[in-house]
Order: sequence, then C-alpha cells, then structure tokens
Amino acid sequence: MKNKRKNISKEDWEDVESPALPDEMLSRLKPVRERHPDIPKRGRGPQKEPIKVPVSIRLSPEIVEYFKSLGKGWQTKINDILRDYIKTHEPDVTRQH
Repeated sequence: MKNKRKNISKEDWEDVESPALPDEMLSRLKPVRERHPDIPKRGRGPQKEPIKVPVSIRLSPEIVEYFKSLGKGWQTKINDILRDYIKTHEPDVTRQH
C-alpha cells in the first residue's frame, strides 16, 4: 500500500483477511467517475499570483543538497533568494547573453 498510516504496523496490515469478491460482484463494478459524475475532480486549485513559470535549471549538487536539507519548500526558498538578489542588483545591460 502506497500511503500506509504510521499508526498501523506492518504486521497489522498482514493480518487483515479480505475475502475475494465474487465474479458476479466484480462484473458489476464501474469506475467511481462513471457512477457519480457529479463528484468534482480533485486537483490543484488556481495558482496564486503571480503565476510561476516552470523551468529546468542545472545547479551544483551541493546547492541542491543544501536547500533540500532545509525541508519542504526548498524551491520556494531559492525563488525568494533570487527575488531578493534582483531587488538589490541592477541588470548589466552591456552584457550579451
């Protein structure tokens, strides 16, 4: 099971005896969405403004390791640091890409 509850031991899970469903019952099973189309889809809600842009960036392993060690929200921390940087540094318009 993917999301085991922490208060249930492995032995408890293994001790559960669930009888097999009869073929007649299995043949009547349908996807929940088909039986209950009125149930709203689960998913991520609208993103807060400003909407972030997904990018791929190569970082040094020690940078990634450091920020990941800070725990949840490590990518947001990098974003905040970069935002602070651009507030205090003027872009060099003479440099070419």
